Amino acid sequence: MHKTHEAVTGSGSPLAKYQDVMIGSRSLLSFLHYEWCMMLGPLPGAVGMLLRKIFWPRLFASCGKGCLFAPGIVLRHPGRISLGSSVVISEGCVLDARHESAAVAISISDKVTLSNHVMLSCKNGTIRIDDNCGLNSQTIVQSCIGCPVEIGPDCILGQRCFLIGGGSYHFDRLDIPIREQGNKVDGGVRLEADVWLGGNVTVLGGVTMGRGSVAGAAAVLTKSVGAYTVSAGVPAKVIKTRQTESQV
Repeated sequence: MHKTHEAVTGSGSPLAKYQDVMIGSRSLLSFLHYEWCMMLGPLPGAVGMLLRKIFWPRLFASCGKGCLFAPGIVLRHPGRISLGSSVVISEGCVLDARHESAAVAISISDKVTLSNHVMLSCKNGTIRIDDNCGLNSQTIVQSCIGCPVEIGPDCILGQRCFLIGGGSYHFDRLDIPIREQGNKVDGGVRLEADVWLGGNVTVLGGVTMGRGSVAGAAAVLTKSVGAYTVSAGVPAKVIKTRQTESQV
């Protein structure tokens, strides 16, 4: 997929560029419905919530019952987003599902809450969030170049966490800018079930956090950690385990 700058400044009509970048379809009906839904986006109070509850589900690849959409949500390529039941998307969230080929780039399962100003961003990658997860305010989850980010069930992500798959650039060559050398394929990020990240935790590409593991506030995970471990520091190191000797 073309980078956003190329997509919005290249050849073609302004309408076609808008449809390609924001909607992901050049269908007239899709365009009209998207525009109507975006007009409903900023409406405050119960009326706005009700109107979005009625009209927004048709934007998505699928949408379960009982989903709630707060004011000020930004959607890009909503037809590549799948929502389960009872999903709550709070004020100012950004769900950017741009992808060249994936039918579903962002998959959010049942009873997931995205707090204020959470960003889920796909740059030809995929994001999956399983049941009963909570992503606190200003958390950013990004997946690039086919490096998926997978968040297992019952995970808790604190404020301003950052998870990124495929976000590191090659920089071996000196004759061309780093931005032209492309991203490294790193396998993405995986949080297994029941993981807790404290505030301001960063999890880099190639890292898996085992079931029930914990990362302390401001930790930077550069290597995978096992189940039921507690990590802290920059770069993060395992400082203890949650298991007793008998449980181990």
